[in-house]
Parts: sequence; C-alpha cells; structure tokens
Amino acid sequence: MNTSALDTSLLDRTVADVRAGAASWTATPLSERIALLERLRSRVLARAADMADAGSRAKGYGPESPWAAEDWIGGPWALVQNAAALLHVLRRIAAGGDPVDGRRVREENGRTLVDVFPATGWDTLLLNGFSAQVWMRPGVSAEQALASAAGEYRGRPAEPAVALVLGAGNVAAITALDILHKLYAEGQVVIAKMNPVNAYLRPHFEYVFEEFVERKLLRFVDGGAAEGGYLSRHQGVDTLHITGSDRTHDALVWGTDEDAERRRRADLPLIAKPFSSELGGVSPCVVTPGPWSAADFRFQAEHIVTSKMNNSGHNCIASQILVLPRDWDGTERLLDEIRKVLRELPPRTDYYPGAADRLASVRAAHPTAEELGDGCRLLVPDIADHDDPLVSEEVFGSALGVVRLPGATPDAFLRRAVDFANDTLPGTLGATLIVHPRTEKAHRNAVRSAIAGLRYGTLGVNCWSGVGFLLGYTPWGAFPGHTRQDIGSGIGFVHNAFMLQDIEKTVLRAPFAPAPRGLLTGDPSLSPRPPYFVTHRRALTTVERLTRFTAAPSPAKLPALFAAALRG
Repeated sequence: MNTSALDTSLLDRTVADVRAGAASWTATPLSERIALLERLRSRVLARAADMADAGSRAKGYGPESPWAAEDWIGGPWALVQNAAALLHVLRRIAAGGDPVDGRRVREENGRTLVDVFPATGWDTLLLNGFSAQVWMRPGVSAEQALASAAGEYRGRPAEPAVALVLGAGNVAAITALDILHKLYAEGQVVIAKMNPVNAYLRPHFEYVFEEFVERKLLRFVDGGAAEGGYLSRHQGVDTLHITGSDRTHDALVWGTDEDAERRRRADLPLIAKPFSSELGGVSPCVVTPGPWSAADFRFQAEHIVTSKMNNSGHNCIASQILVLPRDWDGTERLLDEIRKVLRELPPRTDYYPGAADRLASVRAAHPTAEELGDGCRLLVPDIADHDDPLVSEEVFGSALGVVRLPGATPDAFLRRAVDFANDTLPGTLGATLIVHPRTEKAHRNAVRSAIAGLRYGTLGVNCWSGVGFLLGYTPWGAFPGHTRQDIGSGIGFVHNAFMLQDIEKTVLRAPFAPAPRGLLTGDPSLSPRPPYFVTHRRALTTVERLTRFTAAPSPAKLPALFAAALRG
C-alpha cells in the first residue's frame, strides 16, 4: 500500500497514545467505570440537539423537518439508551449480583432462552408490549449461559489491548456504540476512525467521550481507505471491528490486487487479527396471511414503509424484499396501502454516496418500477426471477421489491418463505415477520417453526428488526456461521449489555396493533403508534422528550412525553 500521502507519524503517535492507556483501563475499578459512563450520559444530553441538528442538515432537510426525528433516534437517544442498558447491568454487578437474573433464563424445546427486554420498569412503561429474547447456540445450557456472562467483570478480565473501530457513515450512533462495546464489554481501548460521510460528528463525539480521550482510552481519527488500511495493519492494533459492506471487509482482509482471490481461496489474509464485523445484506419482511382489518392493513403498511424509508433506506437492516403470499386476497390491498403511505411522506433525497447509481441500476433492471412520492421511492411489485439484482444485492437506498410465494395456508406459505429467506437472500443480519395474533394462535407450530428456522441475527416479530440495534440489551450482529473467507453479514455481536456469550440470535416482539385496537386483535398493550414510525405526526417532539427522559429518568417528565406520543 502506498502510504506516501498519509501522515503516518500522526497515526503512529495515535496508536502509541492509546496503547499507553490500555493497561490503565484494564486496572480501572468497576465503580470508576460506572462513574465515567454516568457522566458520559449527561454529556450526550448536553450535546443532543447539536448532534441531531448536524445530521439533519447533512442529509439536506434541516432540524425542523419531520424527518429529523430519525436523527434523534439513531443518534442521541440510541447512545443514552445503550449507556443506560450498560449502567443497569454494571450496577447489578457492583451491588454483588449476577449480570443476569437467573429468573430470566429458561430452557424451552431444548433451547436456552434469555429474556433481555424489558429489563427495567421504565422499559415496561415506555415500550409496553415490546419484548426480546436471546436464543443461545444449540447445546448451551441455562447454567452455562449464566456463568459465561460478563466475564470482564467476573474474574475473567481481558488482557490490555487496542481495538480499531472503523466507523459507519450512515447512522450517527453506530461508531459511538461500537466504542462503548469495545471499552465496556471487551475491556479494550479504542482508536475510532470516522467515516468520511459523517466525519462532521467527530467534534460531538470528542465532547461526549472527553474523559476517555483525556485518559488515553480513546482517540478519533479522520480519513478514508488509506488511513483505515494503515491502522488495520499496524502492529500496535490488536483487534478490529467494522460496520460497512462485505466489499470493505474483503478489501482489508484480502486486498484489492490481482492476488486477492488467490489469498482468499488459500486463506492467507493480509490481516489475521481478531476481527468482528456488521456488514448488512438483503433483509426480508415476511407477511403471513391472516384476518386483517382495514386498520391492520394501514398500520402494517406504515410499519413496512418505516422499515424501508428510515434514513432513506441507507441502513444495513432496511427491508429490501417484501415476501407476500401469492394466494392471499390481502396482498394487493396491502400493496395499495404501502403506495399510499409512500406518496404521503414529505420529500427527501437519498443522500448517501452512490445512491443515485444504485437506484438507476434498479430502474434499468425494472423499467416499469413504480416511482412514488419524490421519485427516489421505488416499488417493484412483483419479482419473479430470484436472480434479480434486488434479490441478490443490497441496494442501500429507497427501493423495495416484492416477491410473491405460493401457499394456500399460513403453514405452507411460511415453509416456503423461510426457505427463500435462508437460501436465496444474501446476508443474515435481520429479518421481520408479520403475523396476526389470531393467525399465530391457530397455526402456532408453523409460526414457532418459522421463528426457530429463520437464520438471522435479529428476528423481529411484528417489529422491524432494526429496533434491535437501538435497545442496548439486544445483541446486534449476524447469525453465526460466517467466516473471513465467506464473510456474509459479518462475525460477532456488539451492544449486548448483559454481555452474553455463545449467542445465536435475538427474537424481538411488538404488538401487532397499537392501543387500544390491540384489544380487538388479541394482542393488548398500552403501546400507541411507535415514535420511530415515519408516519408519527409528533415523532420529533416525542423522541426529543424520550431522549431527555432516558438520560435522566423522572416521573415528572412522563406526562409531557406521553402526551406527545399519544398525539402521534
């Protein structure tokens, strides 16, 4: 690699500075780690509006736009929520308890499951009806799951080490959350290379993490592929974590020259260090036929559009393929509602570099694709060829494809949908399954088999799987089994506040219908339309108030928060 254009001396000093702090972090007592995290949470709150505003301006719509709610959700709120999750677990350990209450762990149908959400009374109140379970890998017992959790704080601390975090350019909190994971879950100090797309966040992160920077536990650097490559191969860097694409991973590990493929086949990597990654893929949303009402069609259309249009689809977990029953009379009705929602949304552009070219490729493959709203929103309502580019390649933009599968009953359809998702779509990061509660009750074994059979790191049942990125308690990563030679959606899990080991996947659940209509569907909860829905009329106000509450919970803040949420 040509390093003549790099300031390698600056990068070398950065590595040396952080390496000098590694041993001190290993020796930092739990009480002090907790205090640092508590003060960090306060600093996030102080900088929250500026951080969110920076994101909304960079994306071209400004801080007063309805779209700006996503810059609060995927920035300050995600950061304070993940910090709160870590604090909850660390305080349990500091008080002499286990990281996971043994009552949360059970064995069911030969598998060990850990209830990770809701974790606190506030969780139950604010996200009523939402829940999450971590499925441990086959063969892991409840006792093993409990004993292996949070080894960093239970007599198995990591050796001092320097981690390189190669930041993502799309969602503000990703880099910050990866930093927290490396520091607190793996006990490593961090060099964080900002992605050029959102390097404007660096001053905000340096403010939030100021104490960690002062203690030489963390350094931020700017730059592109050259800086990332140099640091990745630096002898002073021990481990790496990357969020991005499989192409970025392969370029680092195998190179980009004519010998890259030979190296891959022979398993002769340019970088052989421990390497974790989150790399996206083509995420499905599977809709099970059922007895839906008109309100159900509208609500689930908003849900599906949210899973596509959040951040203009520039998410590794954005729904890209909608899997619908060919023989269900609700299929066309649902698509019509999706079209309506897409047309009603305020305008915005696909801002991420390369998006225009990727959408142009979709148009070239599908000249009759429907353009809805501002022209960036593409709907391909019937993909018959499973070699189609929308099926085989991540678009990372606002295009949604529809695949219709046969199946006269929910059982038959779900079997085909699971096989299609597992065997045809690339990637294993996340999938969403939508099923009416009465359908699940009547076809319990089929739904249970689908949940068990879908090979994804996060499966959302009536909940966009992207919510798992936000909660902190829910491990985030690809389904196990990828290797550096076939990296897929990546290796390893981050976030994971309970610091569980031997994870297979997380299963999220949310109410099929909002309150009070859930009483009619057999899925009652107190949850209104979720504030992350792109159709929530008071989303910006709601998530601002939610961020401030999460950073410093107080019953006095609840009336205003609930008022905004209910008016959404």
